[in-house]
Amino acid sequence: MMSRKTLLLAAIILALACAPAMGERSIVIPDLSIKPFDIPDNMAMEYVRGMGFGWNLGNAMDATANGNFHGDDLDLEGWWCRVKTTKGVFEALRDKGFSTVRIPVSWHDHVSGDGYIINEAWMDRVQQLVDWALECDLRVILNTHHDNEAAFCYPDEAHMDNSLSYMTNLWRQIAERFRNYDDRLIFESMNEPRLAGTEYEWWFNPGSETCREAAECVNRLNQAFVDTVRVAGGWNTLRYLMVPGYDASLAGADPAFFRLPEDRANRLIVSVHAYIPYSFALDTQGISSFSLRNPSQTGEIDELMNRLYERYISQGVPVVIGEFGALNKNNLQDRVDLTAYYVASASARGIPCVWWDNNIIDGNGERFGLLNRATLEWSFPEIVETAMKYALR
Repeated sequence: MMSRKTLLLAAIILALACAPAMGERSIVIPDLSIKPFDIPDNMAMEYVRGMGFGWNLGNAMDATANGNFHGDDLDLEGWWCRVKTTKGVFEALRDKGFSTVRIPVSWHDHVSGDGYIINEAWMDRVQQLVDWALECDLRVILNTHHDNEAAFCYPDEAHMDNSLSYMTNLWRQIAERFRNYDDRLIFESMNEPRLAGTEYEWWFNPGSETCREAAECVNRLNQAFVDTVRVAGGWNTLRYLMVPGYDASLAGADPAFFRLPEDRANRLIVSVHAYIPYSFALDTQGISSFSLRNPSQTGEIDELMNRLYERYISQGVPVVIGEFGALNKNNLQDRVDLTAYYVASASARGIPCVWWDNNIIDGNGERFGLLNRATLEWSFPEIVETAMKYALR
């Protein structure tokens, strides 16, 4: 029979063996219970429920040249994120339980002529990525991303004629290419349309005539997008279409300024981006802590979700948060806690969320990355596990 001293020593050895190694992360996924809100029973709300949790293929097809890139424009795909996308990326998403992938695409470096004719090779590459994602049973959001420039699509009256031409010519070609793709493919008109380079770029001031004009221009561009896609035929007559307000913000989606396009198919989704609380989630010089016991932090998330619910969800209009996330500030537990509360709050109101990921590079990348696209390894699986625990179902 072993002595008490021997038993105690054995217990200590066992505890040390089971304890995390020095430097190993020990992260706790919080248990939250948020009462579900009443969700209208219609086809559109049922559709977005199936979008579950999503992921952005950021800094890939949306990379832009700004006059600094020379050579084959197809190589722009790897310019920002240093790697070209493989089918393995979509397989990794599927295997982790993701249901949706957003593929941001900037088109203006790949068009030519007065009709903004898209480079065939670029369109082929976009189609290949969409095909890979669909083969992995993912829903796909395809958009126009960093095209918010005066020479292409800029939301003010001075540039409106050209912007409408760009919008309609571009989406006519995209819609025709994908006309036979079923409604697992979603089109999104624009990414964060705004008055770039002005004091209002990231601040929608309802009292500003300039901002009100920009909001109306966004409404007109969204309507042109819907009209162009619908007449392209095929599945485009029934495809779900996402439309943002000014800079895709909560303020820009205020019904006092934002107007849903007219759509006979009645298959529209409001697109919103929200990196909140801002100081924690997006400000590189901001705070690194998030607490579920801090009502000012959780309250900011509550306000966003409540307004989206009251304005749209309760009226039977679906909403997708197409971008959210939190910078890596060596604060994994805090990011896990933020993810839990954010996704649980959205899910309770019938809103799917899509994490912004701009790749892991050399273990760091641009600080939103969860997946290393070169190695297909998840650098922060705890965040993914947390999101899946609370994702819309």
